[in-house]
Amino acid sequence: MKIFETHAHYEDEAFDNDREELLQEIHDNDVEIIVNIGTNVALSEESIELAKTYDFIYAAVGIHPEYPEEGLIGENIEKIEKMLDYEKTVAIGEIGLDYHYENTDEIKKMQKETFRAQLDLAVKYGFPIVVHSRDATQDTLDIIKEYYGKNSHNKLACPGVIHCFSASEEIAKEYVKMGFMIGIGGACTWKKANRLKRVIENTPLQNIILETDCPYQTPEPHRGKRNSSLYLHFVCEKIAEILGLDPEEVAKVTFENSMRMYSKIGE
Repeated sequence: MKIFETHAHYEDEAFDNDREELLQEIHDNDVEIIVNIGTNVALSEESIELAKTYDFIYAAVGIHPEYPEEGLIGENIEKIEKMLDYEKTVAIGEIGLDYHYENTDEIKKMQKETFRAQLDLAVKYGFPIVVHSRDATQDTLDIIKEYYGKNSHNKLACPGVIHCFSASEEIAKEYVKMGFMIGIGGACTWKKANRLKRVIENTPLQNIILETDCPYQTPEPHRGKRNSSLYLHFVCEKIAEILGLDPEEVAKVTFENSMRMYSKIGE
């Protein structure tokens, strides 16, 4: 079955010893397309280099909320903007809000400004967004509603994905109303992932895409080890189990969903 890996970090040092061999093995084992996600200016550039090296890899570029100060430097936003010109750049991300480790008013303000600056680029150039939201559910939703709530200016078939979704089924429904995908990864296989399983049960399959966030979020039975796209079939099988479907059907529909969101791949 064809699988679409919508969110990976193969520029990460965790892959330095076997990157080339692993990527070839992944591609030989049903993973037809990978989108490698940038998290700051330098790593976005590395994502583009991977896309230049491998036919089956595409790039997303952006500044993660872990680096909010980068987005306050106009030169860095300009660099991200220039990366959108590369023919295999297919999204702006990973962008968003993260209050897990630091949640001072100053940090929140910086993150929101960086987030909005990149949303401005997404709207201006018509790129989908890859959204990171951790311990910032309401602020993330409120800001996205500012940009996509009415859908009046959004000409994309899908405006983006809320990646590694961890909020409630009610929040998922709000994003689905705006046309967003819900990114499901290895966490859905974990024993205590009851809330995420309810999200899957109550979200249309047409709004779900598969991801690893590798080298993180490793699914059972390999939790604790380095994650890779080789393990995406565990995610696919768990979603199929929850929904009472055949894994082949889940792979097919999520592949179509991913192509719809990353529509620039087909241009």
